[in-house]
Amino acid sequence: MIVLLVLLAGAAVAMVLRKKNMHIWLGAYLWRKLKGKPKVEGTQHIMFCFVDHYEPQWGRPDSLEIERQRVDRWFKEYPESFGHIRDADGQLPKHSFFYPEEEYRKEHLDKLESLCKQGFGELEIHLHHDNDTSDNLRETLSRFARTLHESHNALAIHPETGLLSYAFIHGNWTLDNCHPEGKWCGVNDELIVLKETGCYADFTLPSAPSETQTKTVNSIYYATDDPNAPKSHDQGEPVRVGGKPSGDLMIIQGPLCLNWRERKWGVMPRIEAGDIRKSIPPSEHRADMWIDQHIHVEGRPEWIFVKIHTHGTQEMDIDTLLGEPTIKMYEYLASSKYNDGERYQMHFVSAREMYNIVRAAEAGHQGNPNEYRDYKIPKPAGV
Repeated sequence: MIVLLVLLAGAAVAMVLRKKNMHIWLGAYLWRKLKGKPKVEGTQHIMFCFVDHYEPQWGRPDSLEIERQRVDRWFKEYPESFGHIRDADGQLPKHSFFYPEEEYRKEHLDKLESLCKQGFGELEIHLHHDNDTSDNLRETLSRFARTLHESHNALAIHPETGLLSYAFIHGNWTLDNCHPEGKWCGVNDELIVLKETGCYADFTLPSAPSETQTKTVNSIYYATDDPNAPKSHDQGEPVRVGGKPSGDLMIIQGPLCLNWRERKWGVMPRIEAGDIRKSIPPSEHRADMWIDQHIHVEGRPEWIFVKIHTHGTQEMDIDTLLGEPTIKMYEYLASSKYNDGERYQMHFVSAREMYNIVRAAEAGHQGNPNEYRDYKIPKPAGV
């Protein structure tokens, strides 16, 4: 009987792991836990980046007025909610608005541009597409980058490549055609296309519990595209001090771990993937878990990179994102726990600034990362 119960329990666990697609990444996660965190001496600097799959047309609303109401709440309430909070450098909480190309409306972007001018964030590129081609994708990305730059003072020209530089998030998590059924992309050489059109880094991951999640977790790495196969970013070369850019695209992942405090059925740990919404609001415990994953450039463990994400225009979640739960999250991050100036310093960064600081670490720079916010890619005119 005991043997039977053990077998049944094992089968139940295996079923849960498969249902949540944990079999994809759990081994790599446990291996990282087994190795433990690197030893750190001196002040630990935390780069905190909040990226948003910002979709005013989410759910295909019946009227333009609904879209306007969604954007207006951010335009009005974001400064009211977070204008009193500062990091170690005197910077405001920065929201990286990844705006979908297929949902472009000038009036919405004008309002987000205004928030960016006030120091509350930057604009980047988000895209949903399906059954696409390399040529069409290249034209779409290049056209939208020009629109953001010329009409909204977003995106800067890279001084080395001469291209408009942008960060990217893939709609439906399907970067590089990675859905097992080939849905919601269609372009196997997407990493190459992104690089050739000016993308400096992808911020899509983690995507758990989706089947699009990579084997690689809690990492910053370079992915090399196989133009004849999907999901080339499943693994890659870690970014390390003294290294050089390689492959086709830098992948900057957010935290992915197991939350043993909030268990399902009181037994199974919940997946923590840095997603913020009403049903999973931010908390001090969650913030501790994000930082504890210790995502860093190899050889620079005192610089910790935390990237969380949301879908900011869904009515059910806006009160959480602009209200007390997220206000308290930022106040906690800016408090003496993580911003005492000795053990920790907190730095609120945009996606672009996070990338620049990663590149500075790669080049061997150390000390205060605040000095490297514009290290490779300068500020856009509207920031």
